[in-house]
Amino acid sequence: MSGMHLAYDLSFTHTEGRWAQPGSWVGQDFPDVRMYMEVARVAERAGVDMLFFGDGSGVPSTWRGSIDPAVEWGIQWPRHDMSPIITAMSTVTENIGFGLTYSSTFMHPFYVARLLNSLDHVTGGRIAFNVVASSRGADAANYGYAQLIDHDLRYERMEEFIGVCRALWDSVAPDAILRDRATGRFADPTKVRSIDHAGRFFTVKGPLASVPSPQIHPVIVQAGNSPRGIAGSASFADLVFGFGGNLGGQQRHRAMLDQALIAEGRDPAHVGILWATQIIVGRTDREAQSRRDAVMEFWTDEAVGTMLSHNAGYDFSTLPTSFRVGELRDEIAATGASPAGFVGALVEEFGAEHSLTRTEFFERGFAAASGLDHTIVGGPDTVADALEANFEATGSRGGYMLSSPLAMPAGLAEISELLVPQLRRRGALAPRYPGTTLRENLAV
Repeated sequence: MSGMHLAYDLSFTHTEGRWAQPGSWVGQDFPDVRMYMEVARVAERAGVDMLFFGDGSGVPSTWRGSIDPAVEWGIQWPRHDMSPIITAMSTVTENIGFGLTYSSTFMHPFYVARLLNSLDHVTGGRIAFNVVASSRGADAANYGYAQLIDHDLRYERMEEFIGVCRALWDSVAPDAILRDRATGRFADPTKVRSIDHAGRFFTVKGPLASVPSPQIHPVIVQAGNSPRGIAGSASFADLVFGFGGNLGGQQRHRAMLDQALIAEGRDPAHVGILWATQIIVGRTDREAQSRRDAVMEFWTDEAVGTMLSHNAGYDFSTLPTSFRVGELRDEIAATGASPAGFVGALVEEFGAEHSLTRTEFFERGFAAASGLDHTIVGGPDTVADALEANFEATGSRGGYMLSSPLAMPAGLAEISELLVPQLRRRGALAPRYPGTTLRENLAV
């Protein structure tokens, strides 16, 4: 069995009430870069492989058609472009990697390829690119779309997007740069070539006007969980981001990905999944449980509805008193939003013909919105036991994208100080920073 890799998801360290909980920063508030620099130092001391930032550019507005609840309660808002934050974190660390998210649905591949090349230089080869096929109307509206692009078409665009990025990163050969002081020649023009891409979505001449970066290609991360998304992962991802918390769903995802990788001629042993897993760790099980109870106090009905509706791209305030879960899934898919997520999990659990009442839906939605449906709660031994058992049951390839519903920085600091050392003592983790780049350290 290969050891597990660990990443921290920093996407929401400042939202959903974390900013007000005991253990939160006092005198420093998001987006103060000093907060993130300190988190980076602590995580690197623990030997965490990567710090990860998801992203979304719209204020949640699906619930009741208004941004007001999200703004009032800080639900998935505010969000900043974290590339400057990553640059700052890289200056106080030497080994830990950084994952950054951009949307292939709205962004242009030339801009993203150029930016990631620059960030890979700044960080010394420690950048990962999490490419997403955006499924939220609030984001689409900010880029001039009246409605979402069709679900499967978004993945076609993503595959072309990544193909263009890779061609641009390869458009200047690694040995093209000469810097010959005697002759004055900077580079060999025979090793710098246009890509002349003309596809369905993009037309890009190239080449990339940049020096090849330490990794040449940043590590590519992708999080598609639908059959079409998994097919996309298999075609280009170095590492997959998957939903944790449901062993049956994890095993199905792993099996579908393996099958798709084999169809692409790729070795499933070399493509890991980082399972999104929320952690509440304390010095004892009892202490951890009390922290879980404190998290539950934040989640009002309005907060739950806002979170669920935003993630699904469907206004759940319009639900009837009773409905079939398969019918709801189909309605969501018909809008162009993703049929996976919370509603997809309900279909997996109960079957498409099962009926739920509105009250039952929101009772179950509480756990999904708060993340408590994929949270491991306990002391260091309890949590480590659960992670080791899950890692083995899901194929022992990849690891975990850990997040905390607790305050910033206390929640992540205690994972670093209590849980990670316990996993390392047990020999459960992959070797600590064996290479000089993120790609080497993640063995992808």
